Amino acid sequence: MKKKLLSMLLVAGVLTGILTGCGLTETGSSKEEGTFATQNTAQARTIAEIKEEGKIRIGVFSDKNPFGYVDENGEVQGYDVYFAKRLAKDLLGSEDAVEFVYVEAANRVEYLQAGKVDVILANFTVTEERSEKVDFALPYMKVALGVVSPDGAQITDVEQLKDKTLIVVKGTTAETYFEKNYPEVKLLKFDEYQEAYDALLDGRGDAFSTDNTEVLAWAIIHDGYTVGITSLGELETIAPAVQKGNTELRDWINEEIIVLAEEQFFHQNFEETLKPVYGEDVDPDSLVVEGGVVE
Repeated sequence: MKKKLLSMLLVAGVLTGILTGCGLTETGSSKEEGTFATQNTAQARTIAEIKEEGKIRIGVFSDKNPFGYVDENGEVQGYDVYFAKRLAKDLLGSEDAVEFVYVEAANRVEYLQAGKVDVILANFTVTEERSEKVDFALPYMKVALGVVSPDGAQITDVEQLKDKTLIVVKGTTAETYFEKNYPEVKLLKFDEYQEAYDALLDGRGDAFSTDNTEVLAWAIIHDGYTVGITSLGELETIAPAVQKGNTELRDWINEEIIVLAEEQFFHQNFEETLKPVYGEDVDPDSLVVEGGVVE
């Protein structure tokens, strides 16, 4: 049944990794997304300044396999990371010209505003509210929300969450969605995905909601858990983000995404980073966006 769900829906990321390995590892504050004060905004670096240093700083997750994670050898890997390396290669001439900065969901906006990163590639779902704080480039993935819960007390409808505890990660679309549409649902919030999944395994919450591109795959490798709600809310897109007003870098990334479509880059990315995890059961077109065009 899970294979059937995977063939119908988007692929998912699973929890793994520790905050070690290559790149500059940083875990930010637990502030709510977008609360970083305007007066603390640092000037975004120009492309010329990035080239002068010879490094582009890109924010990625370290605990969201297979999208952004640190493997058993301490190397950062994943779908977002694969794209980040290509950006570095095409802008600066080498995949090694990327400096990875590890971020949490709640501090992605803050890191852009503070100038800690030039680009965020961390499963950043495009929303109207976020677009007021950062500039999104063209999308490269599509996604909806899902809810995973124990088999013995499976949640298959949002109404079942009444008087129950739902685990979410701060700064995610799941947090926003439930606060706006189901304020009666009690939310247990965490800064990191590992903390959230541990809370579900420990029974501190009745279910966990995040992108269905994550919970579906997590349930595959965790016996006793099922994604009872496989698609919640509207289908949304995931895109690179730059500091608000940094149109030069945003436009360069847009052009890059359009050019990469000629070689079906994101389908190749899927083959390299996602297919080894999900096999033949997943249609790449259920996840991949080429050339910034959502079909």
